[in-house]
Amino acid sequence: QVQLVDSGGGLVQAGGSLRLSCAASGRAFDKFAMGWFRQAPEKEREFVAAISRSGVLTDYADSVRGRFTISRDNAKKMVHLQMSSLKPGDTATYYCAAGDLYITIVAGRVAAWGQGTQVTVSS
Repeated sequence: QVQLVDSGGGLVQAGGSLRLSCAASGRAFDKFAMGWFRQAPEKEREFVAAISRSGVLTDYADSVRGRFTISRDNAKKMVHLQMSSLKPGDTATYYCAAGDLYITIVAGRVAAWGQGTQVTVSS
C-alpha cells in the first residue's frame, strides 16, 4: 500500500548533523506509523525511531534519544530523521519503515521498507 524511498545520507564528521528523508508514494501514507532503522555491517538491523500516524507520539532507541528527532509531514507524504551530535557508532545504512502502530515498529514489525541510505561518521 505504500512505497518508500530514502535519501539524505552521506559522510559527516563526528559531532556533525545530517537530515535523512523518506518519500512515500500512494494514498495510504496517513494510515501508517513510520520509523527508522539502521544496520551496520555484520550487525542486526536495529530500531532507531518511530512516530505515530498523527505525529504526536514518538519513541527512540536509548542510543539516539536526545540526538535524533523523527518527524513527518502527512501533506507531503514525507518522514525525516534529523540527526545531530553524530558519533562514529552511528555509521550504518539507515532504512525508512512503515507499520501499523508506532509501538509495533518499535518492536520490529514492519510492513514496508525503504531501500536504505548510507550514513558514515568519521572520527
